[in-house]
Amino acid sequence: MKTMKGLRWLVIALVAAATIINYIDRSALAVMWPAIADELGMSKSDYADIITIFLIGYAVGQSLFGKLFDALGTRIGFLLSIVVWSAAIGLHFAARSVMSFSLFRALLGVGEAGNWPGATKAIAEWFPVRERALGQGIFGAGASMGSIIAPPLVAFLYAFLGWKNTFIIIGALGLVWILPWLIVYRAGPDSHPWIGAEERAYILDGQRPAAAAAQPEYVPTTRQLLGHRQSWGVIAARFFIDPIWWLFVAWLPLYLNEKFHFDVKQIGIFAWVPYVGAGIGAVLGGWLCGRLLQRGWTVNKARKTVIGMGLVVMFAAALFSAAADTPLLAVLSIGALLFGFQAAISNIQTLPSDFFSGKTVGTLAGFSGTSAVLGTIVCMQLVPVLTAGGNYTPFFILAALLVPLVFVSLWLGGPATLVKPHDAAAAHTPQQTNIKEFQ
Repeated sequence: MKTMKGLRWLVIALVAAATIINYIDRSALAVMWPAIADELGMSKSDYADIITIFLIGYAVGQSLFGKLFDALGTRIGFLLSIVVWSAAIGLHFAARSVMSFSLFRALLGVGEAGNWPGATKAIAEWFPVRERALGQGIFGAGASMGSIIAPPLVAFLYAFLGWKNTFIIIGALGLVWILPWLIVYRAGPDSHPWIGAEERAYILDGQRPAAAAAQPEYVPTTRQLLGHRQSWGVIAARFFIDPIWWLFVAWLPLYLNEKFHFDVKQIGIFAWVPYVGAGIGAVLGGWLCGRLLQRGWTVNKARKTVIGMGLVVMFAAALFSAAADTPLLAVLSIGALLFGFQAAISNIQTLPSDFFSGKTVGTLAGFSGTSAVLGTIVCMQLVPVLTAGGNYTPFFILAALLVPLVFVSLWLGGPATLVKPHDAAAAHTPQQTNIKEFQ
């Protein structure tokens, strides 16, 4: 059978395409909310409650699909995830109350959550260590691209079809994606019929360091997995950093509506701009880490350097955004903040595959994703209180305060190196581990 050169790039392109659809679907409610709220008589607090219910479903889905991807494989895991979320967003056309919107959003959250542990697992399977951050960056750029496309696309569909039919149309996008996915993702790189011998060797030889490859593969149980400080470092970091992204995915259209009195059409014109910065940050963060690794930097030093740079940009941009007094300054400063976020998160999401083998990556990615959602739920409930009277300065201060906590979590979590069975016990003797931590 004829082989395909660069098959791993086609795989990650399909994962990015699924992520674009994912973000179009989840962003649609926020873009159309001013019109939906006027028609159905709903408030900002109702919106916060609906988003919180979505996030509860999302939290459940992260851990559920993390386990499912490890048990059923990436091909079937993605299929189940996108079928569930596409059906859920299509059902939004029938929503008429807070309860019905919440029910459909919860189902949407469960399905959409699978995209993240699935993408992390696909990247762990198809990319060598030195290219994983770039693969994660391409995947992250899909989230940004979906957020760029969603406001003008949804506003356009709404103008011609209304909000009910818009939900049906965007729900069909995921079903269109299924066919190329099933055709292309027939197996992993070790047995895929289209992959060439050279690319297969390049991927598989780069999966684990040479010293680790000679040792038996460590596949911890869930209890053992949670006994390693590296696992808790990722879980804690995601708890603090992901709410920053969600603050803007969920509230940017409402911020523009309240602070600058934008309608759906104006939101469609402006709300996509910050995600251009996010897309650039996702790809650049992954590329820079790979470049540093090529220069001989350790995985730990390269990952932590790029993450640290992203966090510095986030902190400064959050403070600047709090003072922005025009729509242009607001979206540009938020764009800088999301640039830093994506540069950092593309490397943070790669850490599970740095720490553990492919048989454990989905589980840790799922647990850390659940932690991310729990942190986001807390912040979502704070937003209506923090923005009372249309004052969004505390909103941006909250984002800035979360950034240092991400750094502390990763520092306490230890080095980005392959975890060994004895590391949990060694974590109780920091004098013996600190020397290696900074090598």
